[in-house]
Amino acid sequence: MINTLFFIALGLSTALLFFYWYANYSTKSGFATDENENNIPDSWEKYAIVFKLKNLIILLLGIVIGYLFSFTTF
Repeated sequence: MINTLFFIALGLSTALLFFYWYANYSTKSGFATDENENNIPDSWEKYAIVFKLKNLIILLLGIVIGYLFSFTTF
């Protein structure tokens, strides 16, 4: 059970980090418009809370991954 939760946390963090990277990449490359220059595409502004809490979310995912890793059988 712990191994499954560990892999779910790893998958979630990988997907979330890709989400943050792609948002930044798409605004820097000009693929998406960003009129207020906050590195969030204008079409994604409705998810602004995810970007505002980015550091806290990454920190919590790191703590969860570290905690679950201590109980895995690897």
